Amino acid sequence: MTEPLICQNYIDGEWLSAASVDTLESRNPALNSELVATFPRSAAIDVDAAVAAARKAYRTWRLVPAPARAEYIFRVGELLVKYKEELAQLMSREMGKPLKEARGDVQEGIDCAFYSAGEGRRLFGQTTPSEMPNKFAMTVRMPIGVCALITPWNFPVAIPCWKIMPALVCGNTVILKPAEDTPACATKLIQIFQEAGLPKGVINLVHGLGEEAGKPLVEHPDVDLVSFTGSSETGAFVGATCGRTHKRVCLEMGGKNAQIVMEDADLELALDGAVWGAFGTSGQRCTATSRLILHRDIKEKFTAMLKERTSKLRLGAGTDPNTDVGPLVNASQLQRVSKYLEIAHQEGAKVLMGGEIAHEEQFQQGYFFRPTILDVTPQMRVAREEIFGPVVTLIEVNSFEEAIAILNDTPYGLSSSIYTRDINRAFVAMRDLEAGITYINGPTIGAEVHLPFGGVKQTGNGHREAGTAVLDVFTEWKTVYVDFSGSLQRAQIDNREAEL
Repeated sequence: MTEPLICQNYIDGEWLSAASVDTLESRNPALNSELVATFPRSAAIDVDAAVAAARKAYRTWRLVPAPARAEYIFRVGELLVKYKEELAQLMSREMGKPLKEARGDVQEGIDCAFYSAGEGRRLFGQTTPSEMPNKFAMTVRMPIGVCALITPWNFPVAIPCWKIMPALVCGNTVILKPAEDTPACATKLIQIFQEAGLPKGVINLVHGLGEEAGKPLVEHPDVDLVSFTGSSETGAFVGATCGRTHKRVCLEMGGKNAQIVMEDADLELALDGAVWGAFGTSGQRCTATSRLILHRDIKEKFTAMLKERTSKLRLGAGTDPNTDVGPLVNASQLQRVSKYLEIAHQEGAKVLMGGEIAHEEQFQQGYFFRPTILDVTPQMRVAREEIFGPVVTLIEVNSFEEAIAILNDTPYGLSSSIYTRDINRAFVAMRDLEAGITYINGPTIGAEVHLPFGGVKQTGNGHREAGTAVLDVFTEWKTVYVDFSGSLQRAQIDNREAEL
């Protein structure tokens, strides 16, 4: 065990304890006796200080040329490369993700840094002809102001980077409120931004519980935008609050993602996708494959293949390089998954594999749940509600059309997948699947930073992170007219009548 990290808030360029001096603990979910970090139990007074710092810094940061702002982010990317292994090791200890996945999490942050830095020399507006002579018309992007960024524990580097980097390149200042399960990862990430030399107050960090620190941040009158990734229940509160207080809001919430496997699919390829999609990060991804919709002609064979492959997955601590499936993040999450297995039994679902907490001695100090396969019907709760654990449900269908209908029959719409060799079916699926992301012959997980990320229905509110679409989250459009005619020109009908 290494010495616990003492985390602090980062406000106006200084590392500070919370005003109350109270602290909370972050422990290794694979070995609960290991204290990874302590962190401040912040409250509204700490949020006030962070927002004031961000508001003050915004006055000058917005005037820094965008290419110069982007150079800071490029330096962050270079530092993330330098600290990649250190961050990955810390991440595995703090939230349980296997090392190979933790390295991928940091790599996504690196990719986001270099991509976002490039946008500093674009941030394109548009020029367009005016309807009047001797008049110029164009649009430009303007920063919004102070941005509150509330992030989850499952991607404790990648998701903060998705939000922080484009927000800063666009000229905003930010306050990061990370999940209470990953304060050490957030602290190390902000230390990297500090090392890159960002001016004080441009980036701020406030630790704490959602009710005590997150809620005051969302409600703060000097916050102009809230970007939230988390549960649909909390997202509904964030959205309602921002609507009432006239803040811009970007929500990325739950999912009940499905992979369709048709009778003509490459079953080995579909199996690779199903196992990775269902059990990567122990199923704790908003894009995780929670449902496998299987054509009746291949269901029996594919189920046998899935059981055999799943039985070989190695459960263990994320820091063990041999681990395939790590622990769940905390006791509450373990209880949640266990509760859904009770519901599955009550509803008559068939447990084909797993379905229980791992009780062996090496797992007793952690939150380990065995990879689980359930045979279900589409209307069962376990087939409709987000479990957020290593649980995949199998649903049998008789046709392609039925598969599409069942995939769409959910309140969520984040990621979707279909395995088929039929190009016509593939294009119908691209058109008809109700999701923000559709994969053809690929798993439901694996987003890339230069494409938009987000979903429909209860998964989001229409905004997209990543890609150029994120610029529409963190900028306002301003339309500019320059009239060099030297006389008053009146728009629309007056102009047309004058011409006639």
